[in-house]
Amino acid sequence: MASASELLPEIVPEDLPAGDEETLDWSLVRAFRGQAAERLSGALENRGTMDDASQRELGRSIVTELLRDRIDEQMVAGGSTITVAQQQRLATAIFDSLFGLGRLQPLVDDPEVENIEINGFDNVVLQYSDGRLEYGPPVADSDEELVDFLQFLASRSQSNERPFSPASPELHLRLDGGSRLAANAWITPRPAVVIRLHRLRKVTLGDLVARGMFDEEMASLLRAAVRARLSIVVSGPQGAGKTTLLRALCAELDPWERLGTLETEYELHLHELPEQHKRITAWEARPGSGERGADGRSAGEITLDQIVYGSFRFNLERFVVGEVRGKEVLAMFKAMQGGAGSMSTTHADNARGAIDRLATLAMEAGPHVSEAFAYRQIAEHIDLIVQINLEHGDSADGSPPVRKRYITEILHVERGENSQPATTHVYAPGPDGRAQPGVLPQPLAGLVKFGFDAPSFTESRAA
Repeated sequence: MASASELLPEIVPEDLPAGDEETLDWSLVRAFRGQAAERLSGALENRGTMDDASQRELGRSIVTELLRDRIDEQMVAGGSTITVAQQQRLATAIFDSLFGLGRLQPLVDDPEVENIEINGFDNVVLQYSDGRLEYGPPVADSDEELVDFLQFLASRSQSNERPFSPASPELHLRLDGGSRLAANAWITPRPAVVIRLHRLRKVTLGDLVARGMFDEEMASLLRAAVRARLSIVVSGPQGAGKTTLLRALCAELDPWERLGTLETEYELHLHELPEQHKRITAWEARPGSGERGADGRSAGEITLDQIVYGSFRFNLERFVVGEVRGKEVLAMFKAMQGGAGSMSTTHADNARGAIDRLATLAMEAGPHVSEAFAYRQIAEHIDLIVQINLEHGDSADGSPPVRKRYITEILHVERGENSQPATTHVYAPGPDGRAQPGVLPQPLAGLVKFGFDAPSFTESRAA
């Protein structure tokens, strides 16, 4: 009977080019990964529960042993030999495929890559932090191989295994380091994957001024609004930088302020910045799985609504609700009722549209939420809406465009006639789309004592 290593293909030196710019024989990597995964699974069954670090160390030793045994067998049989450097490169590729993201790993490791878009194994677009868009290398040898690897990623978590099949064609995973992977197959012409890499975690308003998102005058208003405990919603299209701006706003909080973050999926990662937030509890909703109970919820499901109710026992001084794109808007309203100065994000094309979107999302939560109630909640609990725009740039010459992000408007919201939201453009879109000073409503005059540069605002408006 053949040994496990003899079932593996021959390792040929020509399949292991020395330069990183050249391509490995990924079928070889895939074969070794399969054997390593099988051995690792058997070892885990025998040893019981192991933490991630121990699993990785065990996996590394299994990969090393598999390679050594296969190379020794080839040498005894008079076959090809490979150098130590080639062996190390192959071992790294197998390990990345087993515990990391395989051929995606070098792209994820590039600190300048912000997002990875995949529409088929050979149609890869990279979004860089400076706004560039560029094509990336193929991430598999076929669409079938890409789907196979996604299924492997979905299944390798012992504690949080996710289905990915024709019956469950959508996949959402939190990757090591906090990145998010979303994938679809069987309901799209080719497998579609997006990986969002949160590069700017420790970011300040000053950092975003340096990147051209807004000027120092506007930064002084935003900084003062946070310190004055105004409730803020950051709005904009997908990929505009809403979460990044929300992190920068939170960086203005006193490090000792008792803070709670509530998200459908962890994206803010404020709890990983203990020097900035010393008293923080971070909650993540859980989708659940299996059959639905009498209450209509999947087994094990934990909703943001449940989390908000429980969070009121945690002595929080301020709430931050992550992205609002569904009925979690009700959780946002409750959080804003429970603590002044709450913050959140949502998708909308303009600030006024953000108000209508939040109201619509609230009404979609069920017939118990009326239109009047939804708009009253917005009027009573939201103070500022900050709108970000994503300018896609010009690709007329056929080259990928350079994208730009900037604030277009800041809308002040207060309770008006019949409890409807009354709005004032503190900053309004200028001729180039960028925000320019508008009207400073009386309720914001007090921001001067929190550091708002009102004289500069007045001068800019008069210019």
